[in-house]
Amino acid sequence: MNEFRNWAGNQSVTPAEIRTPASAAEVAEAVQDAARSGRRVRMTGTGHSFTGIALVDGIMLRPHALTGVLATGDDWAKVAAGTPLHVVNDELHKRGLALGNMGDITAQTIAGAIQTGTHGTGRDIGGLADQVIELEIVLADGTITTVSEGPLFDAARVGLGALGILTAVTFRVEPSFLLRSRREPLPFSGILETLDELTAENEHLDFFWLPHTDTCLAKRNNRSPGPARPTGPFKHWLDNVFLENTIFGAACAVGAKMPGAIPRINGVSASLLSASESVDTSYKIFNSVREVRFLEMEYAIPRENLTQALRETRDLIERMDWKITFPVEVRVTPPSDAWLSTAYGRPSAYIACHVYRPTPNPEYFEGVEEVLTRFGGRPHWGKLHTRDAAYLATVYPKFADFVALRDELDPQRVFTNDYLDVVLG
Repeated sequence: MNEFRNWAGNQSVTPAEIRTPASAAEVAEAVQDAARSGRRVRMTGTGHSFTGIALVDGIMLRPHALTGVLATGDDWAKVAAGTPLHVVNDELHKRGLALGNMGDITAQTIAGAIQTGTHGTGRDIGGLADQVIELEIVLADGTITTVSEGPLFDAARVGLGALGILTAVTFRVEPSFLLRSRREPLPFSGILETLDELTAENEHLDFFWLPHTDTCLAKRNNRSPGPARPTGPFKHWLDNVFLENTIFGAACAVGAKMPGAIPRINGVSASLLSASESVDTSYKIFNSVREVRFLEMEYAIPRENLTQALRETRDLIERMDWKITFPVEVRVTPPSDAWLSTAYGRPSAYIACHVYRPTPNPEYFEGVEEVLTRFGGRPHWGKLHTRDAAYLATVYPKFADFVALRDELDPQRVFTNDYLDVVLG
């Protein structure tokens, strides 16, 4: 049985055929075979999207053989599209290089991450798509092309797999650097009052609000000249594995059985938070361990609306009396010029809501979604949402241009699937 199931277990499909191409030529052959037989074809990543963006009922291409750092220069690195981010980090570090910014999950493939608009948090440097300088892509007619500027480049960097299949990505990189990480509990009300200062003073600001409490865990990461002062092995295990995964997973399991206890559980969690500081290689600071399975919704809104949106989200949770174990995560990015980047054309703030996988709460997601869409929110392409093409056309200035380019490049919809039929029309 060839069933594909995503990491969260909420999306699955059994394609007619699975192939594992090892070159752009083999990808092109699969695309041509799909077109001739009237089937659809898509390349999956590692299944870290919560939406059905990776699913296909025809020919599913798996990324496992299309991997490796192919070439590097002083300020660039060409990477095969199926390479997991953790491999890219390790290989670049061996060469004395690093990506300027990234998210906290490293299991994703390079292509899967940029096609869904994966981002970290950054005052000056945007998401992965904003660090791309060249794409190698297989189009619907089987043509292998390389682009570094123009409409196809601007559209395909966050292309949802709708314009073609990426086979290699060239990133802008820089010499390896250290980050100084400060983690500190702060009051929710205090963060709201100082958001402008916090975002202006820190290169990478990320904070988590624990529902039913007035406590946030703020993470402030800034470049450091050194020396390195990494967290010791025991402290790293205690904070990142035991407390944030083992104990947190147990708390989620208790909350699933006794929802009424969740506010008290969150209160205890908030009381256990403490300040810490370390200096380490950039990707070790950016990256986190995530073992507790969850479902997620995330929206990007204009940066200037963040304070009001957070207040309304907090008030909604309290008014509806939802019992929420997972923190609400907040990040920021500068404007992007990738057409379907959630940060296109505006400084953006991200509000991400999570729920424990065994206890989904659609009403919570829908309620927060209603709040964030009133601010012109754009849903993360790989995270749960209910938006369609009619709505998305109102919040993406280049949406019509993207659809027109898709009509030109893939009129037979070789690359479509049910998810794209909804979000692109």
